[in-house]
Amino acid sequence: MAKENLMDKIVSLCKRRGFVFQSSEIYGGLGSCWDYGPLGIELKNNLQNFWWREMTQLHDNIVGIDAAILMHPRVWEASGHVEGFVDPLVDCRQCKTRFKAQDLIGQWRAKKKLDTLADADIPEGSEGDVAALRVIRWGDAVCPNCGTHGSLTAPRLFNLMFKTFMGPVEEAASVVYLRPETAQGIYVNYLNIMNTARLKIPFGIAQVGKAFRNEITPGNFIFRTREFEQMEMQFFVRPDDGDPWLEKWRDERFEFYIKLGIRKEKLRLHQHTPKELAHYAKAAYDIEYEFPFGWQELEGIHNRTDFDLRRHAEYSGKDLTYFVEETRERFVPHIIETSAGLNRTLLVVLLDAYAEDTQEGELRTVLRLNPKIAPIKVGVFSLVKRDGLLEVADRIAQDLRPVCSVFIDHQGSIGRRYRRMDEIGTPWGITVDYQTLEDQTVTLRDRDTLEQIRVNTVQLPQIIRERLAD
Repeated sequence: MAKENLMDKIVSLCKRRGFVFQSSEIYGGLGSCWDYGPLGIELKNNLQNFWWREMTQLHDNIVGIDAAILMHPRVWEASGHVEGFVDPLVDCRQCKTRFKAQDLIGQWRAKKKLDTLADADIPEGSEGDVAALRVIRWGDAVCPNCGTHGSLTAPRLFNLMFKTFMGPVEEAASVVYLRPETAQGIYVNYLNIMNTARLKIPFGIAQVGKAFRNEITPGNFIFRTREFEQMEMQFFVRPDDGDPWLEKWRDERFEFYIKLGIRKEKLRLHQHTPKELAHYAKAAYDIEYEFPFGWQELEGIHNRTDFDLRRHAEYSGKDLTYFVEETRERFVPHIIETSAGLNRTLLVVLLDAYAEDTQEGELRTVLRLNPKIAPIKVGVFSLVKRDGLLEVADRIAQDLRPVCSVFIDHQGSIGRRYRRMDEIGTPWGITVDYQTLEDQTVTLRDRDTLEQIRVNTVQLPQIIRERLAD
């Protein structure tokens, strides 16, 4: 299947089957904002629960938090977001298209066959991006979008945080921000959680929550959006233990995606070079996935050292050191961060699970989702709508609902109903037929192997429970 077609097919399937809709669609939509329909929210919740179990339930030293989206403005001063969370931009005066500096610099580097900006004696980072734009004279160049000469404006810095106001009067004193990341809510609660949960280093704090970034060039469906959900865990360690814990979490997080069912050959690790490292990081890795539009970050694992806690201690005036009673040591913990996007992970599982084959002479679309995260686990069908088969099917569905999510479908041929369930990733189909009335058995069909076996209706809940536990 051509890569360029796969993304179009996923977008179409998501709209057609109720995974993802354009936000405010009846009003023409809102750029890069998306609503999750009945199947989308089930899949998203299942992914979140899968992650939460892996990161908290399976560990005795990791607990959770749900921090507020609105935080004290000083939080974002301490974190560096007010000053440094910026992107240099240029606009085309002709076609009104807005470009990020990095995109244009990337084109210029490719044209000049430069591996890094340093090869042209230009520094990395936001200031370097502005310098690069001046050096490469994009103001005199051809706009990549419309082909107009000399139409690009001079670069200017643009803060990516959404600003709003708290209180009845819009004045500077009441300015607050929609959080651009969830991590800071963990850092400022580090003492509260450590003391109330009676945690000792090493320990972690996990959170799933909304974040907001006024992205200049969002796109690729739900890959990069202005409103998104992060799944983050911040792990607090002794200063000398940062490197081994970074490697441990790098390996565990890579293995997580294998457990999720993602093909290993579509995943890779990228270690940040010194020039790629964020200013707060000692070392970092990205887990990357091969999207139809190229290899892109799926999750980041960073050794943030003690940067965050030291900054918050400085700006708040609070003592954020950790005290070891047994040895009388006192130090500022270092932090190993694991940060993934829930929306981006959802896109990955859809892309990776999508397949097409031919069954009985017809094209079949199938999502080979891990059954643990499939929105619907079982489809229940009656062969016909008479002779009591409907009532038996309804009773089976009711018996299964305490075990898993169930969908009853009585419309169309059995083959067509199977294909509808295959397309949304339902692992198993149950068909009630006339033999059911004789011996209380039904046909249990597997989505991937297409195997069909007869099982007793009384055994169905236990069979499905066992298959979900595998």
